[in-house]
Amino acid sequence: MKKNVGSIDKIIRLIIAVVAIWAAYTHQVASPWDYVLYAVAVIMILTALTSTCPIWLMTGINSIKKK
Repeated sequence: MKKNVGSIDKIIRLIIAVVAIWAAYTHQVASPWDYVLYAVAVIMILTALTSTCPIWLMTGINSIKKK
């Protein structure tokens, strides 16, 4: 897949993942939403590690700085 997630975007995604995991683990939201937060965290971590966001591929967005 084509990479389209830049370094600053990766950091933001990882921060969102940590916050989502923390909120779900400490039960800051209602019980059924815990699973949604865990899913969001997994997606954010995977997109950060692979540098590819499928939604951004479909819309043509790219946060990698061009040289």
